[in-house]
Amino acid sequence: MNPIQQRIIDLRNQLNEHNRNYYVLNSPTISDQDFDYLLKELEQLEKLYPEYDDPLSPTKRVGSDINKAFTQVEHIHPMLSLGNSYSVAEVEDFIRKAKASLVGEDMEIVGELKFDGTSISLIYEHGELVRAVTRGDGVRGDDVTANIKTIRSIPLRLTGTGYPDSFEIRGEVLLPWEAFNRLNEQREKDGETLFANPRNAAAGTLKLLNSAETARRGLDAYLYHILGDNLPADTHYGNLEAARSWGFKISPDIKILHSIEEVDNFIKYWDEQRKLLPVATDGLVFKVNNLRQQADLGFTSKFPRWAIAFKFKAEEALTRLESVSFQVGRTGVVTPVANLATVPLSGTMVSRATLHNEDFIRSLDLHERDMVYVEKGGEIIPKITGVDIDQREEGSSPIRFITHCPVCGAELVRDEGEAAWVCPNKSGCEPQLIGKIEHFAGRKMMDIDSIGSETAQMLFKDGLVKNIADLYDLKYEDVVGLNRFADRSAQRLLQGIEQSKKIPFERVVFALSIQYVGETVAKKIARAAGNIDRLMTMTAEELTSIEDIGPRIAESIIAFFADEENRKIVERLRAAGLQMAVEKEEVASDALKGKSIIISGTFDHHSRDEYKQLIERHGGKNVSSISKNTDYVLAGKNMGPAKLDKATSLGITILSEDDFLALIGEDNKETNSDNGMNEPNGSTEADSTLFPELF
Repeated sequence: MNPIQQRIIDLRNQLNEHNRNYYVLNSPTISDQDFDYLLKELEQLEKLYPEYDDPLSPTKRVGSDINKAFTQVEHIHPMLSLGNSYSVAEVEDFIRKAKASLVGEDMEIVGELKFDGTSISLIYEHGELVRAVTRGDGVRGDDVTANIKTIRSIPLRLTGTGYPDSFEIRGEVLLPWEAFNRLNEQREKDGETLFANPRNAAAGTLKLLNSAETARRGLDAYLYHILGDNLPADTHYGNLEAARSWGFKISPDIKILHSIEEVDNFIKYWDEQRKLLPVATDGLVFKVNNLRQQADLGFTSKFPRWAIAFKFKAEEALTRLESVSFQVGRTGVVTPVANLATVPLSGTMVSRATLHNEDFIRSLDLHERDMVYVEKGGEIIPKITGVDIDQREEGSSPIRFITHCPVCGAELVRDEGEAAWVCPNKSGCEPQLIGKIEHFAGRKMMDIDSIGSETAQMLFKDGLVKNIADLYDLKYEDVVGLNRFADRSAQRLLQGIEQSKKIPFERVVFALSIQYVGETVAKKIARAAGNIDRLMTMTAEELTSIEDIGPRIAESIIAFFADEENRKIVERLRAAGLQMAVEKEEVASDALKGKSIIISGTFDHHSRDEYKQLIERHGGKNVSSISKNTDYVLAGKNMGPAKLDKATSLGITILSEDDFLALIGEDNKETNSDNGMNEPNGSTEADSTLFPELF
């Protein structure tokens, strides 16, 4: 294989991986600009060497954010991405080429903010919202109408007059900074991973299967492009102004520009002023205003020739590394933090940045007192992107990762294949103990809302709560008079602790802070075990037989309950009255007695969890894989073809949703009322859009 062919293959592999990280895993590892540079290099090589053409190359498609838990809908008009530019010169060149193509015609440009959220297509018929679809792969996307209806800035019924009987309007769903910060504060309290930026948070929120949770998060939306017949104006700007009168939220900052000089000034103005906006932006969009001229300019295979996106460069600053400190989290993971000479960056003063782990420090070749480049990833999280080697002080030493816990002094351990160093002193390391108390009280765990980070720390340092079981020994006289705890707040704390005794067993397991056991895993092991006594004695083989439980999780659970201190805490929690067994549901019938059933796909009438409960209530057994011992497959939409083929080859009966409901004697009817605010069943979330945003 020659070097050119190898480079083309390497680029395709890299781009496919970055697409997956972004659109599927919601964990981008490179910037928009870096992605675009790789893509442009591949496009140029494929053009120069057509003999290496591949119909599945990343250059032949637009990335996808499709979540198969939603119904997919084909777009009336493809949602293409915009061509990106990173310099004023590229924007100027775009304008010159467009004007040259429109021989002898005057041309207006509309300048708009490029909102940093997730793209949406809204279909209106006779003045009412009938469908909302994500961009998906540009040809088809996910129907998220129920979730879109929870966004108050999107009209369900239009106001005013003059709108077409049927049209499409596109825009961006956003999570404002205020709502984003509030969401991350709650996630931190609940022990969940924080969203890196509002864009990922907005995309993840839009894909929640529980629209009630979507509504609570406070999404917003700006609309910026109308498609359809019989539009009221022959210009893009005129149609947006009409849409504003119909009740749509249109940015007040769109502007008609008449010259390259005005475009340049628009860029300079918003490069600074965007930092004051209540929502995230990552650039500007410039569009030819006249619709007839847009049609004349047309499209390439991927982009319109009448529009271009200008991406702001992520703001970067050079500052000195003062020192590196090490923090210990709830699970004992030690995280290095760079303490910096304070520097202004994206409207805030930055003095700290995460260094992630030992491998990251080594990759930077970081030395004491280095001058480092700092950037705000996604405009919110400061990160060190490089070192100015030329300014390195002579004789400075490399930064070394510590070998012992900075708090308790225990020697750190690092499991094979893991990046993190961990303090093993689970029962004697102060930040771990305080973190466990805070986690235990979190909303998705025991929901004791009076206990946050400060209160957990205060209770621990005052000697009142040294572990989670001590919470249930607190008395009124212990609490009243503490900082911020007058009569009412003391009573509220004790009431919250008392109410937590009603929390289901699944959440109690999550609250215990077993390493690698998150919310979903806790539910699965709690339901499989049935009660705490069974869970404490399960073997590795029994645990790994549970769906999605691998050897690492099984080993962690066994190690947790092998610790005598943990077992004592569990016994104290049991004595305090916490739920230590899954609540047994009344048996509805024996219609499925002795039957092993696997569930696959998505459903209309009940969630997957509800179907699992129905199977058990009617005497059946849930299984996680197809075998010759499987009696039925309950098949919903999007069932995997491999599972279907295997079930068919083994002669297993395939039940549709309606077949199953008839088998157990349930009426086939919708479970949600049709009030315009229907909630999709279930609570699975697909936490995401980074690469070229769509219009």
